[in-house]
Amino acid sequence: MKGRVFVIGLGLIGGSLALCIKKEHKETTIIGFDINSEQARLAKMLGVIDTAAESIQEGALSADLIIISAPVNETKAIIELLSELPLNPEVIVTDTGSTKRKIVSSANSLREKGITFIGGHPMAGSHKSGVTAAKEILFENAFYLFTPEGHIENTRLENLKIWLKGTRAKFLTISPENHDFLTGVVSHFPHIIAASIVRQTEKLASEETLIPRLAAGGFRDITRIASSSPEMWKDILLNNREILIGLLDQWQAEMNGVKNLLEEENSQAIFQYFQQAKQFRDRLPVREKGAIPAFYDLYVDVPDYPGVISEVTGYLAKEKISITNIRIIETREEIYGILVISFQTEEDRERAEQCIATYSSYETSIG
Repeated sequence: MKGRVFVIGLGLIGGSLALCIKKEHKETTIIGFDINSEQARLAKMLGVIDTAAESIQEGALSADLIIISAPVNETKAIIELLSELPLNPEVIVTDTGSTKRKIVSSANSLREKGITFIGGHPMAGSHKSGVTAAKEILFENAFYLFTPEGHIENTRLENLKIWLKGTRAKFLTISPENHDFLTGVVSHFPHIIAASIVRQTEKLASEETLIPRLAAGGFRDITRIASSSPEMWKDILLNNREILIGLLDQWQAEMNGVKNLLEEENSQAIFQYFQQAKQFRDRLPVREKGAIPAFYDLYVDVPDYPGVISEVTGYLAKEKISITNIRIIETREEIYGILVISFQTEEDRERAEQCIATYSSYETSIG
């Protein structure tokens, strides 16, 4: 497709969408705007966008597609601003927000002007942020949810999908209300639980100094999402508060049930509790990308001597295998340690496992 695409917000998601569109629609002009002018400058320098707009008004007026990739509350303010502009009547406006009901409702101001707004949520991410972390492959095989209102013509939704074909994502269409319930269950609520576990552990750590050291391994992994942006999650929770209050009520009942099992010392019921949880989790798709970005970690048994990390990363560099993170688990006391290397994709992890087996005798595992 030819045309002008205006991306508002040049972080990881906005930048990655711009790259996907540039790759698929080579004759399209990508215009970008970010409240942080340095992000816009970097986006232009890295070739993520073709030109940077000085303002939202400048970039929006002649656009055929406008993508708002901003925090939830800012998105609502941007929609209000766009509704006051003489936009191209055929423009499609979409967003990338993690909640949909209130955003779609705020887009009534666009609908009254005859402008098409289709809520969107690409369910992909990374532990890195900013336009320098943008990747064409970020959305491959991830779910991309659309939440069009009933009055939106199907041809408009199909046009948006064509624009976003380069994401190689799995498109799903649901209602804004259903979106907020589903993401509340599998994303927003787990972030609350992870943060609560960390907060409780922090309080207990004031009494027992060994806790932070012992929490360096698996504890960090299961609470990883507690390191997400506090500002972003404040807005997400407040915009999905009704759903989350209901889920928290259910969670309190669940925890009271576990407490009762312990008080009763009900061995069989406790076993069954964990058994049912294990069975459900084991049935979850392994290769699907879900609401929370997945780990692709490789554990490597390495001896404790100077230069071993450089040695292993050198093997990976030789095979041109990119890594996203690397760390040592420090809780082991024997001579071998555990080197944990994180990758962007499962394919990269599989290649790394084969690479290390080829160049060394170090044992590897994925969990």
